[in-house]
Amino acid sequence: MSELTVPPFSVVPGAQVQRALAGREKEIVELIEETYRVHGAGATVNPPSYFLRFPDRPASRIIALPASLGGGSGVDGLKWISSFPANIEHGVPRASAVLILNDPATGYPYACLESSIISATRTAASAAAAADRLSRERGRPRRVGFIGTGLIARYIHTFLDGTGWSFDEVGVHDLSADSAAGFRGHVERTVAGARVTLHDSAEALVRNSDLLVFATVAGSPHVHDPAWFAHHPLVLNVSLRDLSPEIVLDSVNVLDDVEHCLKADTSPHLAEQRTGNRDFVDGTLDQVIAGTLRVPSDRTVVFSPFGLGVLDLAVGRFVHEQVARSGELHVIDDFFHELSRHG
Repeated sequence: MSELTVPPFSVVPGAQVQRALAGREKEIVELIEETYRVHGAGATVNPPSYFLRFPDRPASRIIALPASLGGGSGVDGLKWISSFPANIEHGVPRASAVLILNDPATGYPYACLESSIISATRTAASAAAAADRLSRERGRPRRVGFIGTGLIARYIHTFLDGTGWSFDEVGVHDLSADSAAGFRGHVERTVAGARVTLHDSAEALVRNSDLLVFATVAGSPHVHDPAWFAHHPLVLNVSLRDLSPEIVLDSVNVLDDVEHCLKADTSPHLAEQRTGNRDFVDGTLDQVIAGTLRVPSDRTVVFSPFGLGVLDLAVGRFVHEQVARSGELHVIDDFFHELSRHG
């Protein structure tokens, strides 16, 4: 039996995280798809997320996502991510996060990584994977529309661009005119000759988009009319709470994980409450990747990802390995000090 040792503890700041991930969109999408396969095979532990809410700050929350990822080389850990929407009014990003990686042999934490970038990356990679897999038989959409234009929308656009997507038109709608204009500037800077249209209403954007990206901070449905979706677009329901149950029930529904997604008053959860059953759920993205679920081209398709902690672990482990290989890993010597049982 090999002797267990306490792993060194390191801290990976956001600048290193960003450098480790920059330009690797295709590689990260492949990593996310592999993680979905591992999860689908039952080689993960992904308990329900825990929501810390505040009676005096009802719009804010901090979420704990514990998880364990098996497969080739295991890792356990926890993402601790906050969402304080009022920050935006003061020029401070809404979300902040850290990710802790634990050694599966000893249980000791061995890394703390800045994780708002990791979280945005795994969300965007999941969205890009879904857009690709769910459009293979429908044909790639030519008009993409973004409702909500914050960090997540920017990362999703980056991942679509970085995995070979191109569009005849990019539609944009946001309740904040400044945010919509800023997102348009991002698209025009990153894609030469991009045609970007700002829409005054969500209805106009929906009706003029074949691929829809919902990336808002909405706490309850604000899009209610199934007639807006008569052209049967592909919908990435990333923010989870924009669509009414009527729209969900009128669509083909693909989730990342059924048990996780049908809770916390997400749009699919509201549909379950409305009907009293889950018959409207057609399957998971893992089933689409495996080829056991095919989606029709003559219906609206909605992908709803609750966001799995194992995806954060996969990307976090990737980042840690990249930084370690670069020789720039910042190790905190003597972080675990009391290592003698009897002193």
